[in-house]
Amino acid sequence: MNNPLIRLFRSKMYVAILMLLILLMVGVLGFKFLSHYTWIDAIYMTVITITTVGFGEVQPLDNFSKIFTVFLILASVVIVGYAIKVITEYILSKNNIEELKQKKMQKKIDALKNHIIICGYGRNGKQAAKKLLAYKKSFVVIEKDKEIIDKFQSELVSFVLGNANEDETLLLAGVDRAETLISALPSDADNLFVVLSARQINKTMSIISRASQETSYNKLKLAGANNVILPDRIGGDHMASLVVVPDLIEFIDNLSIVGETNINIEEIAVEQLYNTKEVKTIRDLDLRKKTGCTVIGYKDGQGDYVVNPEANIKLVANSKIIVLGRPEQIHKLNSVYNISS
Repeated sequence: MNNPLIRLFRSKMYVAILMLLILLMVGVLGFKFLSHYTWIDAIYMTVITITTVGFGEVQPLDNFSKIFTVFLILASVVIVGYAIKVITEYILSKNNIEELKQKKMQKKIDALKNHIIICGYGRNGKQAAKKLLAYKKSFVVIEKDKEIIDKFQSELVSFVLGNANEDETLLLAGVDRAETLISALPSDADNLFVVLSARQINKTMSIISRASQETSYNKLKLAGANNVILPDRIGGDHMASLVVVPDLIEFIDNLSIVGETNINIEEIAVEQLYNTKEVKTIRDLDLRKKTGCTVIGYKDGQGDYVVNPEANIKLVANSKIIVLGRPEQIHKLNSVYNISS
């Protein structure tokens, strides 16, 4: 933990331990050379003196040795007391700061609305988080492994420690206010339980789930998932496509949809382009002339897609268009229509 207060207490603790070691060394050397004890007896006398346990001397002390013992006891009371105080403060401050940090993060999560929840921070969860960060989307990650949270936690990623299968954990992540939930747990059974729980709490949110087995696809859809992704199938199809149509797949792979300066393809709601009270067509917008971007897809209000739509297609409310262009053209489109990704 890099908290400056923790570092301060840690440095003070090192000083306290060093003082204890010096005190022990002074005591051993004093009893060895002043009282002519053996090394074992000197260590024994030093320890019982510093800890004030009240055992008797190994052998009677002369006056000079008694004076040395008195000062050793007084010094040990101060140094041991200081060491106990510093170590106690360090432990308490570490616990308190961790608790304050969790409360601060929970307060931040409680303020979110229409955000995204990612369940599981494995390979798929990390990829989802990376893309959402690139698009500056608000999201919360639910992860049950404390070590993973400690390793990846930052100001950019908000974590909830807990099991995503539990309703209490989902509510801490704000599932009742969320817009989308991504269940990226490694187990299909866990994903199924998360989808069921989330759908019971929030009837309108969009739910995307990962699945390892094809037999889990229909079950997850029946449980309430809007989309089910099978990473193994996608990976296999992609590799086969590189054999069948390699140049096409390479071209698609080079299309970037992540980042601020290299985006080639964008999805835009028609409400961001004009007032839909007066319906316009793709020809009316004339995006090609204004921005250089080409409309390559259209999604109507019912969710049906049209690839390479005609220029006279009507852009009705709640529909979207998909545009293709060079990064500078996409940037111009966003600037002209004041679109924020």
